[in-house]
Amino acid sequence: MAWYDKYLSIYDKPFSEVPANVIEETRDRLAKMQSDKPLISIVVIAYNEETHLQACLWALSEIKCKYPLEIIGVNNDSKDRTAEIFEASGIPYYTEYQHSCGYARRCGLQHAKGKYYFDVDADTLYPPHYYDILMEELLKPDVSCVSSLWSYFPDKNHTKFGLTVFEFCRDLFLWVQHFKRPELSVRGLVFAYNIDYARNEEYRVDIIRGEDGSMALALKKYGKIAFVYNRKARAITGYGTLNDESLWDSFVKRIKIQGKGIMRIFHKTEHYEDSEDNLVK
Repeated sequence: MAWYDKYLSIYDKPFSEVPANVIEETRDRLAKMQSDKPLISIVVIAYNEETHLQACLWALSEIKCKYPLEIIGVNNDSKDRTAEIFEASGIPYYTEYQHSCGYARRCGLQHAKGKYYFDVDADTLYPPHYYDILMEELLKPDVSCVSSLWSYFPDKNHTKFGLTVFEFCRDLFLWVQHFKRPELSVRGLVFAYNIDYARNEEYRVDIIRGEDGSMALALKKYGKIAFVYNRKARAITGYGTLNDESLWDSFVKRIKIQGKGIMRIFHKTEHYEDSEDNLVK
């Protein structure tokens, strides 16, 4: 039995179908976890995540973390019951009316009280020791930020074998890429960093995608980007980043995109040109 199996019992279900005891027990545990002087700020961003957010919060309420922490939310002006779920959870949350991950993460950064900021996406589940394992890297004096890896839930359309092959190839590429261009191997759903450094830089909100990599690039001046490959720190998520494509179609698409400039991963750079289709108009 996988660590996340019980959370899948409500994943993809509307809030009306979540058992009342799950909501109440999650709220009680989250309340006990909150510290007045947190070292860690866990920031959950959500946009129309009614069918995923409660499962994410349930998993968060059962983490094993030895550091004082706070858990806060950012509702990116959702039109479903996302705000109601945040309200029922009892955690402080804020509403960001400008839509994008950049705006939502910036809102969380503005309100976080800790020293270290952990990005959490509402459609993603994080294993119990995820935060302690990433903190081992973040506490090192020469590290400014850290990123981990992630997997996808097996389902009837995505076999465990197919996912294993797909994730192995992706992880291998990210590993090779991180030697010269570590910022390109960072993903926001598994990203944590020093808050003081990040506030000096701020999130980019003028781009549609890549706010996480841009932040990682900016943080390099304060210390290295560390990567964690421990399977106990491997998050698990849905298929939003695959855009409902099959694994094969997604794999082929990524091969074509990365193949066009494959040699770039063997050369460092501190400057990237923004493509027109990624700019907020």
